[in-house]
Amino acid sequence: MMKLDFATLEDWDEELWSRVEPLYLTAFPSGAKPVSILRSMVERKLACLHIGRSGGEYIAMAITGLGGKDPEQVLIIDYMAVREDHRGQGLGTLFLRQIREWAVHSFQLKALVIEVEAGNSPVHWERVHFWERCGFMLTAYIHQYIWVPEPYQAMLLPLEPDFMVKDEGQSLFKAINNFHKVSFRPQKHP
Repeated sequence: MMKLDFATLEDWDEELWSRVEPLYLTAFPSGAKPVSILRSMVERKLACLHIGRSGGEYIAMAITGLGGKDPEQVLIIDYMAVREDHRGQGLGTLFLRQIREWAVHSFQLKALVIEVEAGNSPVHWERVHFWERCGFMLTAYIHQYIWVPEPYQAMLLPLEPDFMVKDEGQSLFKAINNFHKVSFRPQKHP
């Protein structure tokens, strides 16, 4: 397996983003948040940008943010991508492990959460199986946003043995929706 240098940025770096942005736009051609929203999220400390480099090239990126209220603090993986020509080499699993270690070290987290498109296509199941191999569980609840056509499901990776979702995933979408709502809220200027 290749070595993957991992870094988490808690402050926006425009020059670094210009190197990572092609990966983001390629991985998320539709449904991606505008860069101005991502920048605002990082500047307001709502999210962090994670990057993975190998051989001097940026080959992995993720945007994460906290969701939920204590005592059920969760880290939402808003976006995560590995460059297509580096997939299938274990780098996505390694990158996710690095994000998890950073999150556990930095916060008192109960779980990691990601939302995936709900569906029955081979691409959908490939994504779900990747997350399952990383320890995530697919919840049954299917959430329909009003602003995007495809439905979503939440996937959960408990970090504490006593963390449980007492419903079919609706409660996870409360945290996800709150994260999205705050992300799109305009930044207040003094």
